[in-house]
Amino acid sequence: EKQRVAIARTILKHPRILLFDEATSALDSHTEKEIQASLREVSRNRTTLVIAHRLSTVVDADEILVMKAGQILERGTHAQLLTADGEYADMWNRQQEARTYEQKLNEALADEQ
Repeated sequence: EKQRVAIARTILKHPRILLFDEATSALDSHTEKEIQASLREVSRNRTTLVIAHRLSTVVDADEILVMKAGQILERGTHAQLLTADGEYADMWNRQQEARTYEQKLNEALADEQ
């Protein structure tokens, strides 16, 4: 809830540049998708910088920079970085596997109840 309020306050100021640092990191997947849709809308015609470890947050970015120890390792769109099969692709694949396991676990827990 605090993140939603902070994002709303920022948007109401109509800044030309937006900076989101792990804006959706503490959210569940459903809420994250809702917030991302809103962020896409308010980011139109604005420079928007997004710092994220959860890669689903940046898949629609015009350009993604993959950094490690302060150095840029890779840059490109989501599709380009997946095709390059480098660090970004490795991280993406690990996160997708984790998401799949989480969904299966949630389904199994729901079946037990």
